[in-house]
Amino acid sequence: MIRKILIANRGEIAVRIIRACAEMGITSVAVYTDADRHSLHVKKANEAYSIGPDSLAGYLNVHRMVNVARAVGCDAIHPGYGFLSENPQFARTCAQRGVRFIGPSAEVIHAMGDKVQARRSMIAAGVPVVPGSEGNLASVDEALALAEQIGFPVMLKATTGGGGRGIRRCDDPAQLRSNYERVRSEATKAFGNTEIFMEKAIINPRHIEVQVLADSHGNAIHLFERDCSIQRRHQKLVEIAPSPQLSDAQRAYVGELAVRAARAVGYENAGTVEFLMDHEDNFYFMEMNTRLQVEHPVTEMITGVDIVQEQIRIASGLPMSYAQEQVQRRGFAIEFRINAEDPKNDFLPSFGRITRYFAPGGPGVRTDGAIYTGYHIPPHYDSMCAKLIVWALDWESLIRRARRALQDIGVFGVKTTIPYHLEILGNAEFQSGRFDTGFVEAHPELTDYSVRRPVRELAAVIAAAIAAHKGL
Repeated sequence: MIRKILIANRGEIAVRIIRACAEMGITSVAVYTDADRHSLHVKKANEAYSIGPDSLAGYLNVHRMVNVARAVGCDAIHPGYGFLSENPQFARTCAQRGVRFIGPSAEVIHAMGDKVQARRSMIAAGVPVVPGSEGNLASVDEALALAEQIGFPVMLKATTGGGGRGIRRCDDPAQLRSNYERVRSEATKAFGNTEIFMEKAIINPRHIEVQVLADSHGNAIHLFERDCSIQRRHQKLVEIAPSPQLSDAQRAYVGELAVRAARAVGYENAGTVEFLMDHEDNFYFMEMNTRLQVEHPVTEMITGVDIVQEQIRIASGLPMSYAQEQVQRRGFAIEFRINAEDPKNDFLPSFGRITRYFAPGGPGVRTDGAIYTGYHIPPHYDSMCAKLIVWALDWESLIRRARRALQDIGVFGVKTTIPYHLEILGNAEFQSGRFDTGFVEAHPELTDYSVRRPVRELAAVIAAAIAAHKGL
């Protein structure tokens, strides 16, 4: 069994992994840059070590991470999500240096990170894919010819892309011509690879993903699906498990597809198979994320499975704790990404000091975060500062409980997406459980809200008004 884990990440996911380690009796090791020296993950880990002053490069340095792990006696590294989590060279270096990588093999990460290779693997396994190019596009002329064949609109995508970057929709030949080099440039800057491919654009699909677990003993299971259709510019805002839009038959079908996909590539550890579901209820494989997902807590809430602990068990060479028939779902769960952004100002990042923070509580409420009163959110990283996860027995109860929890939470000193999430909950289309990836763009009125103020701030405003009045 793994004894000591270096967490090659920061923020809320590092705290989440530290908690799993604590429950398993495993020593946790945090790493941090100068910008993160006061972060919560540094305070909570059993040990913490600096990886230098550079805010981003420190978390992206493969050899420094492995060197620290070796130097302090770690026998494993957990990459979390983002940063090095889907870097095959990181997984390969860990294996070469005798440190277990808590995730799939470097070969699988590489194979599924190459979107063209992943498509080919799924086609061979009988998993449906979106119509598109058989391989990478060689030129804009080839792209134009294929687009005419499969029909506009189409999507140009970076072959090694992810996270909503390196992707452009093209509605006609002119857009395809103008976007072709743009996507290649974005792919180069974001992923160091100029290769791109094309898929038929599925207009306003439902975004359905399935959590899978697989071990080295031949076991592979799914933990049901999540609905990630509420997103902005291909970035998820709200995630739900299970999807209120699927029937039991559809749920069983897409779960079986996900397990088939995992088995087809010899997958081990936790992963997520993502699908697009069109308005004729057809499922199409989109990609596989070879890591822990930001939204994994909603799956944990409906199944009771601790996915991080299962990751550690699998990486230790043990069989997973569950067979498929033992995994039961109960109720619904929803996750809100609490981002330090101003929805009223085109979601502009709002970094700075948190003057007051109140965590929500009560039945069925969980908060995964790394913030506290007085914490300064640095401008160097993603704007997500916390995740609010809510569970209830049925969909209608979930809406009510989620509204109460969002009204309970308080993050002051920076602007956040909390009031925007409340607007989503109040939307009749969302409440009906029938929505797609076009939801946010179809409802610009969601940013038309007023922001509440903390009591002390309100009192200060009133006092200032009284003082001004007396001075007249």
